[in-house]
Amino acid sequence: MLPQHVVLPPPATPLRSPRGLATATSVLLAVAAAVDAFAVYAGAVMHGVSGDLLSRGEDEVDRADHLYQAAGLLQVLALIATAVVFIVWFHRVRCNADVFAGDVCTRGKGWAIGGWFVPVGNLWIPSQIAREIWTASAQSAPDGSWRTVSQRPITAWWSLWVANLVIGRIASTMYKNADTPEALQRAADVTMLADALSMAAAILAIVFVRKLTAMQDLKATQGPVAAL
Repeated sequence: MLPQHVVLPPPATPLRSPRGLATATSVLLAVAAAVDAFAVYAGAVMHGVSGDLLSRGEDEVDRADHLYQAAGLLQVLALIATAVVFIVWFHRVRCNADVFAGDVCTRGKGWAIGGWFVPVGNLWIPSQIAREIWTASAQSAPDGSWRTVSQRPITAWWSLWVANLVIGRIASTMYKNADTPEALQRAADVTMLADALSMAAAILAIVFVRKLTAMQDLKATQGPVAAL
């Protein structure tokens, strides 16, 4: 029996491989990108129909509208499924970052989930957390010094994602307020731009997920020091 004054240290947080979640996230991101491509096509159809509503038959207009609405519904479903799995993966790699270099991360692990739901703050908080996870997951140089790994994948992905959010909000407002064929056509054009940005952001998110997962896997299996 241990003396009462002896305090046992808390157990170390175990590393948990993010590879399975990374694969699922990558697949869902690819599906989301494909749905966005379909949405761009639906927007092009809507653009063509709305450009000359008076000369179009009612059936043609209805088909374009149904196609447009179907694309929007598929995007919502793909976004929800992808977001759930992505955030679970994001929390996993954030927990691993504490094991690799706990002093790098400035926010608690809960922010890897909660940061996505903070109004306005979700435009930069997840990006900040991603950069800190990235830094913590990089191996050190052979002499033990810090080794910087380019954060361009994060910058490219996040820039396109934020641009998609902003332009998508503008497009939604334009579509709701469209009261002429010309206004409807302009709304469809802006929506297509937002969908194209969303598709590109999803592709770059796959690059980010795969790269960060590979970094953590390498550091977990080969140790904190890189063999350069």
